[in-house]
Amino acid sequence: MPIILHLDRVMADRKMTLNELADRVGITNVNMSRIKTGKVRAIRFSTLDAICEVLDCQPGDILRHISVDKSRNFSSDAGGSIIVD
Repeated sequence: MPIILHLDRVMADRKMTLNELADRVGITNVNMSRIKTGKVRAIRFSTLDAICEVLDCQPGDILRHISVDKSRNFSSDAGGSIIVD
């Protein structure tokens, strides 16, 4: 179940730094960095809700699912997106 993260794109669109987002969401910079880079296996709905509230976006703006077959052809360099398996 590959999930593509677009958090970096949304943050760039909003001109928001990782530190500012972490402060406004109420989590540590380290944890926000792990979310942004896809180094997490799960995210609490309350954290996702807070991120969406701060960035004024929908979860679908940050997360996208692709099939396993398509993920093999997807490069993590494409647009700065990260795949989480």
